[in-house]
Amino acid sequence: MSADPQSLSEPDWFKSSYSGGNTTECVEAAFIPSGVLVRDSKQPQREMLRVSAAAWANFVAATRGGH
Repeated sequence: MSADPQSLSEPDWFKSSYSGGNTTECVEAAFIPSGVLVRDSKQPQREMLRVSAAAWANFVAATRGGH
């Protein structure tokens, strides 16, 4: 589900600690009360995705498990 950037106050965006420091990052995330927002770090003005906290937890668990 996409989120309307005008309806949200500016969240605190972060990048993975595994992201490179030389502008190679591609994804940023921000925790919000209803879950997590995800956006392209190179085009932050574009549409973002909103996922539930449960979906984010499953994604993180899968990536940590090498899936």
